[in-house]
Amino acid sequence: MAPYEPEQNTSDAGELRAGRRKAARYVVPIAVAGVAAATIGLVPALATSGDPDLPKVTAQELIEKIAASDTEQLSGTVKISTDLGLPSFGGMTGGFAPGSGSGGGSEDGEGSSADPQSKLMELASGTHTLRVAADGPDKQKLSVLDNAAEYSLIHKGDDVWAYDSKSNEAYHSKAAGKAAGKHGDAGKKDVPKDLPKDVPSTPKELADEALKAADGTTSVKVDGTAQVAGRDAYRLVIKPEQAGSTVGQITVAVDAETGTPLKFTLTPSSGGSAVVDAGFTKVDFGKPDASTFDFTPPKGAKVTEADDAKAEKHGFKGDAKEFKGEEGLNGLNVIGKGWNSIAELKAPGGQGLPTGKSGESGESGDVPPDAQRLLDSLGDKVTGKFGSGTVFKTRLINALITDDGKVYVGAVTKDALVKAANAAH
Repeated sequence: MAPYEPEQNTSDAGELRAGRRKAARYVVPIAVAGVAAATIGLVPALATSGDPDLPKVTAQELIEKIAASDTEQLSGTVKISTDLGLPSFGGMTGGFAPGSGSGGGSEDGEGSSADPQSKLMELASGTHTLRVAADGPDKQKLSVLDNAAEYSLIHKGDDVWAYDSKSNEAYHSKAAGKAAGKHGDAGKKDVPKDLPKDVPSTPKELADEALKAADGTTSVKVDGTAQVAGRDAYRLVIKPEQAGSTVGQITVAVDAETGTPLKFTLTPSSGGSAVVDAGFTKVDFGKPDASTFDFTPPKGAKVTEADDAKAEKHGFKGDAKEFKGEEGLNGLNVIGKGWNSIAELKAPGGQGLPTGKSGESGESGDVPPDAQRLLDSLGDKVTGKFGSGTVFKTRLINALITDDGKVYVGAVTKDALVKAANAAH
């Protein structure tokens, strides 16, 4: 194993350090909290072998190497696993199943099963194998493989196509917008309008999200070496220094030659297996074949245009710009900093959770008794200066919903959420 430098605080990294993650990234509906978790987690599902003997580097030098990497051409296979510790709901929140119709598929007559808004969010649970390819900022392809089917997302020039082979449905939209920065932004220069913006799917994107949280509240060190997908790599270990975070440790395997992150693993502060694990099992930094990014809808495929899908969803055939806005970010306030950042906002409608009873007589309330029992089993009742509420927990993202309609959410413990709610009252 190669030697490594003593632990360093990221405040020494100066301007090379990425800024604190945007508070809005913590503001997610509980139903898609796993998506936020996917920005900083993984299960050790990838095989590594050997400890290559590499030149000694400091943590700052390795961060600089990541920042200076200009990899824009690559292809390979990525395996990603996410274990948030959520209960099974009989397929309601199951793993990715191309063509299953879940999350907005057309089997129920709504939308297209190829719509990437729902399909890519399903990467937040279970284990998935992805094929990825990139050739500069205008050509990228990501395919999610299933036993007998494949879901592909292809960006080439001004066009973005998504195709679900199982349902033989395609979804087409136009690329729009320019994202800042160059490293790791292959595929982000022209961001497809209809893609979920916070669903990283490669080790590089996951590493970027982790480093954004390194704002002087984090220790970073180089902890030996590893071999991932046949490549020699350094192991960069990132640990929160604040108490109260659900993040225990993040390990990033950084390619020794190119500076490209090859594997990303997050373990929770509660211990046990990692929350998410994403990494290359095969990788090639050569130029992909040009035909990789070609796509024509197969004969008989149902093709949905993005603008038409939006109009149908809203029951509106006019100007789609009327639906723009930041719905759900009601009264956003950020409490704390770094890993302990907690987003405070108002629940939709300004009310707490629905209840199964109304008044002292016990007549039917907002939800059926069975549904109320399910809600009670998923959450922990808590009280404090703020009154009372319920904490919904995963192994990474936790959320407190108070009875008076306030929401506190972050990658922090239950006690940290209660403390923040008390301080806000």
